[in-house]
Amino acid sequence: MISFLAISGALLTLAAGTAGQPVDPPAAPGAMGPNLVATGGTLLLSWLEPLRPGGRPGEGDLALRYAIFDGTRWSVARTILSGPKFFANWADFPAIASASPGWLLAAWPERSGAGDYDYNMELARAASAGGPWRRVGPAHEDDTQAEHGFVSLVPEGEAIRAFWLDGRNMKGDKGSMSLRTARIGERPEPSQLLDARVCDCCQTAAAVTSEGSIVVYRDRSDEEIRDISIIRRSGGEWTAPRSVAEDHWKIGGCPVNGPAVAASGKRVGVAWFTAEGERPRVRMAFSKDAGASFGKPVEVDGAGSAGRVGIVLEDGGGAIVCFVAAEGNAAAIRVRRVGPDGRAGAPLSIASTSLARSSGVPRIARYRDTLVVAWVDAGEPFRLRASSVPLVAIPRPE
Repeated sequence: MISFLAISGALLTLAAGTAGQPVDPPAAPGAMGPNLVATGGTLLLSWLEPLRPGGRPGEGDLALRYAIFDGTRWSVARTILSGPKFFANWADFPAIASASPGWLLAAWPERSGAGDYDYNMELARAASAGGPWRRVGPAHEDDTQAEHGFVSLVPEGEAIRAFWLDGRNMKGDKGSMSLRTARIGERPEPSQLLDARVCDCCQTAAAVTSEGSIVVYRDRSDEEIRDISIIRRSGGEWTAPRSVAEDHWKIGGCPVNGPAVAASGKRVGVAWFTAEGERPRVRMAFSKDAGASFGKPVEVDGAGSAGRVGIVLEDGGGAIVCFVAAEGNAAAIRVRRVGPDGRAGAPLSIASTSLARSSGVPRIARYRDTLVVAWVDAGEPFRLRASSVPLVAIPRPE
């Protein structure tokens, strides 16, 4: 795999101060893999943490836990399940979602074989946010000892829709990574193939428009062009993949840097990382027709961005994009407001961070008039951090 975390050249200068009110979640030292989602008027945060006090991230028995944020404080942490078989990885982390009737679904990678990347995408379900949880089994019907991960979950009617990268055809280096989906109620429905050749290890992202579910991901052509594609649920059928923007980034390996998407009605915003032309940067684009087409991309962070993006939409038609900005070996988690006309405000630094992979991918969600950002402080030991930022504190375009 090729990484663009080590960057040089004329880079963006990091602000000395940071913004926001600390609202750290109730996670034990050594926690990793945060995933944040807005649902039912609250926020859900899931993560992995070591069971042994002082345990290192990803080693020994782990617990998959979650907490609920009410705008002021987190609930007590609840355990979904624990054990020794979690596949703990900085880029491929668990997910949690709530269906419209109020039941919850959790998804996580769990080892299925002896290979480094032999793992299933396992599921558990709870009737309410308080639990208890019961295993549902894997999201996929195949029992191939291969990679199944990088999951995204979205509500779909009274069920939940899952999207993931599926390596069942890669065993023996004979095929390609694919993108698959399944609708999950009491049990998963048979999965469907959406794209037979995609980038191996970039996160997927999904949202729900007024027309149906959408998923964005890093595609992979036969010529090794790895731009961001979208697939939409339209009229009960899945559309063919379509590029969000034609960056024409040709790369011979996975950058481990997936896109982000947010939707409201027919409005969609997508943010992504690209390094086409050896120019690492973050871009975003808006759609007014549920993702059928996109306007001209906006450059959100340039001059050596590290990517790792997130996005939320605003009521006025704009968006707020989160990314990791870099300068040498230093880095900051930043957010930037982009108006519906494509004009961007000044970036706002939320917290200092590291370019190391162990610092993970910052996650953002909107709670009423605030933005909540969660990330890994990859010190010794690891700590999960979160900050609540008033939307009015994020600079508007001039």
